[in-house]
Amino acid sequence: MRIDEIIQDLDERQVWARSGQKVVRKFRCTSGPRKGRVVKSASQCFAAPDVKKRAQLKRTKARLGKKIARKTKRTKRVSPASRKIQALNRATKR
Repeated sequence: MRIDEIIQDLDERQVWARSGQKVVRKFRCTSGPRKGRVVKSASQCFAAPDVKKRAQLKRTKARLGKKIARKTKRTKRVSPASRKIQALNRATKR
């Protein structure tokens, strides 16, 4: 079975996302431990979790969660790349 066949069998949705200031294609996981998350490749939806990274992010979010949320909200509202992504993803839903 080739990678293309596996991706189509998994039915992971392709979405537009930001990588820095660039607009790129990524995948939204529809199943697996990362269900609902946007990842670079469909195979990441089923990858084993890195426990150390998970614990570090939990500590970081506990410390800076509100600050990160405010900054993210502003970026999504102001950044040209983010605004373009919103429009592209809205268009693909219809």
